[in-house]
Amino acid sequence: MDNKYSIRLITESDAEEVLNVYKYYVDNTVVSFEYEAPTPEEYLQRIRTNTDKYPWLVCLHKDRIIGFAYASTHRYRTAYQWSPESTVYFAPDFHAKGLGRIIYETLFLLLKLQGYYNVFAGITLPNEKSVGLHQALGFKEVGIFKNIGYKHGHWHHTQWFQLDLAEHILNPPAPKKLNAVITTAPFQSILATANERVSKIK
Repeated sequence: MDNKYSIRLITESDAEEVLNVYKYYVDNTVVSFEYEAPTPEEYLQRIRTNTDKYPWLVCLHKDRIIGFAYASTHRYRTAYQWSPESTVYFAPDFHAKGLGRIIYETLFLLLKLQGYYNVFAGITLPNEKSVGLHQALGFKEVGIFKNIGYKHGHWHHTQWFQLDLAEHILNPPAPKKLNAVITTAPFQSILATANERVSKIK
């Protein structure tokens, strides 16, 4: 591709590059509550487990992965199946370019296509940029878990947000697995639109 930036689905061979982006947040911030970054093998298993149900998108700058976004299971009881959790990370040099908004909006469109109704996101406080991004995308606050995590010598709050993807109906069908929609025209159109949008970013 000639585009400076591009977005696509993750592959297993991307595991180490994606882990390198994530590792910065584990080692240097409280954005992630992990104390130690997973091994490449552990991270590959996370990708395999997640992508059975949910999209995992990577953003590339030319040929290098510089960010990613994915959905994961928020709660494991059957009644929660329509309500995943979302995550987005970008390498620090690629913040404030609009890439996070595009990859996140693309993720939500794909989740809606699969038949999910809600998305939840938890943010360690303070984090004005992340809170602002989620609010700009339509997330509404549902509450704060106070002093829920201890890392880097301090207790931390997390603020939780919810985004409605579709009108809530009675007797909703079970969400479709990723493989059931990945080859459809709407799925491909959503990804094509995302790449058109990121191609305009300087």
